Amino acid sequence: MSLATELQAVTENVRQQAPENVFTTMEAATAKLAATGITDQALQTGQTMPDFELPDATGKSVSSSELRAKGLLLISFYRGNWCPYCNLELQALQARLDDITALGATLVAISPESPDQSLTTQEKFDLKFPVLTDTGNQVARQFGLVFTLDESLRPIYNNFGIDITTHNGDQSFELPIPATYLVAADGTVLNRFVDVDYRERLAPETALAWLQAAQ
Repeated sequence: MSLATELQAVTENVRQQAPENVFTTMEAATAKLAATGITDQALQTGQTMPDFELPDATGKSVSSSELRAKGLLLISFYRGNWCPYCNLELQALQARLDDITALGATLVAISPESPDQSLTTQEKFDLKFPVLTDTGNQVARQFGLVFTLDESLRPIYNNFGIDITTHNGDQSFELPIPATYLVAADGTVLNRFVDVDYRERLAPETALAWLQAAQ
């Protein structure tokens, strides 16, 4: 089953289980975010990636400059392990990790969740690539990906059992737009996928096509 099919199944499940007004509110919030133009303001192809140093799930510091020194760098920004769409994307990337590394790339995932939450994500899905904690969305902000969760969504998320403030360790309700970047060894952004609709994710096959084209 493709990632797109799995993502669509989650959406259909939400549509069937959630009241119509909840689904409408979620759609309206996505449209409101899109209207801000944040996608166009995010780091673009051809620009230089801001380097970062972030802790992985075990607390070890990971430097993007050291990763780039090895070759291509594939970065996946995700919202958190409370997001079923993010979890499916991470699992899909893990399924193609051998192909990604065979094409000379290093894969990392970044979220604003605490290291404990990152460790939970890594262990739950047996991820063999670094899962990094971006406290306060500092790196995501440099990429131009940060937004504040609309107030209309906060009680809905709470009813879903999602406590973002606990996951992220702050009261900001800030999250990154899910995004994938391919960066060259010199820091140049070669490709990017940025979409305010959190239900849309880059297919691993597309990421592999990026890598093949970058050879």
